[in-house]
Amino acid sequence: MRQADFTLLFDLDGTLTDTDELHFHAFRSLLAEHCRELDHDSYLRHVHGSTNEAIMQALLPDLPERHQELAERKEKLFRASISQLRPTPGALRLFDWARANGAAIAIVTNAPRANAELMLDGLGLASRVDTLVIGDELAYGKPHPLPYLAGLARLGGRAERACAFEDSLSGIRAAKQAGLHTFAIAGMLPEAALREAGADAVIADFNAPELWQWLEQADIRAPQT
Repeated sequence: MRQADFTLLFDLDGTLTDTDELHFHAFRSLLAEHCRELDHDSYLRHVHGSTNEAIMQALLPDLPERHQELAERKEKLFRASISQLRPTPGALRLFDWARANGAAIAIVTNAPRANAELMLDGLGLASRVDTLVIGDELAYGKPHPLPYLAGLARLGGRAERACAFEDSLSGIRAAKQAGLHTFAIAGMLPEAALREAGADAVIADFNAPELWQWLEQADIRAPQT
């Protein structure tokens, strides 16, 4: 296990790459197969940042015996829709900075492992990640803090020497409950909602001056005591 003095913990979908529209259309396609519809408001309310278990309970409550099957069907639709992924601006710069300064990197996501691995490969980041935490493989996914606590534990990190990057309300709540300084990536949700969920700062992308000023002030090379 890598012992990290400073840890960067990233959500994946909507944070390291913009996949929200792909997920939205995959869910719309799934629901259309069952003569149902999904609009953007319902997507944000019931889907964005949630676990598949919670999503299926919200969208298809009358088919509990098929939730696992339907979740797998949706993820296949999503994976089939991926052609070329682009990293969020500044992401590669931040990964380079982490490597140069000895900071560890964790990906903490509610996405299934097959999705996460496909996306990280597509972004060219798989070999640069120190640990991949899958919410569905733990007792609790986000918004429970366990996925972030697991990421820290695997890397020997400490919350006071780490920060998280998120784009969903559930993810922000999970990171804050884990004691992490949390940057919200502005995307589908209004800034006010992100701040209300607990984000310490809302940034457009990883080139934001506020992020780099915070990292400089954090002095990540300071030794552990």
